[in-house]
Amino acid sequence: GPPAAAGRWSLVPPRESDPTRRAHAQAEQMLRRHGVVTRGNVAGDRIAGGVGPIYGVLKALEESGTCRRGYFVDGLGGAQFALPGAVDRLRSFVEDPDALDRAVVLAATDPANPYGASLPWPERRPGEAGHRAGRKAGAAVVLVAGRLALYLEKGGKRLLSFDADAAILERALGALVEAAREGLVAKLEPAWLDGEALRGSDFEPVLLEAGFRVDYRGFALRA
Repeated sequence: GPPAAAGRWSLVPPRESDPTRRAHAQAEQMLRRHGVVTRGNVAGDRIAGGVGPIYGVLKALEESGTCRRGYFVDGLGGAQFALPGAVDRLRSFVEDPDALDRAVVLAATDPANPYGASLPWPERRPGEAGHRAGRKAGAAVVLVAGRLALYLEKGGKRLLSFDADAAILERALGALVEAAREGLVAKLEPAWLDGEALRGSDFEPVLLEAGFRVDYRGFALRA
């Protein structure tokens, strides 16, 4: 073969043609990916055939003892399925709620981000200018205690806020800075918040305190 073909190669298994086997594999994959599978997860993953085929397989997995069915997350309907380990994790958070009280940065498309899939995007302040959040490649979200606080658009220049509490926004911004320093966020040069310029805003001191410096682009992280 040509030199460009060098490397390790292996044959992939043939594509499974049996729809039942394919639905079984998809159901197990969703249980491992999401922890708790709901109708919103199925819609968000764009499963061919929708909820029907997956629901039948999940019900069979419940009957065999592979997964459990219950009302694990309030407001997401009764058709919820989870692996036993996921249920135990949820119970541990109920017993120790402080375990959830932290800021987490995720890719907007990450299965661990429930917004835009299991949950709708939160309403923003009426009449507020700015772009819309979405499960878009290159974008990121910051969850504080499980709630959406900030949305970072692709390119790292525009931020959308979903919490009016300044302390929550500071925590979310600090988590973004840490993620950027660790290379988890490709680019972070915030210039706009909710459609308004950050330069000269009340948020500028917070950015400077978090480790930014002012430059011609707006704000950039100090080395």
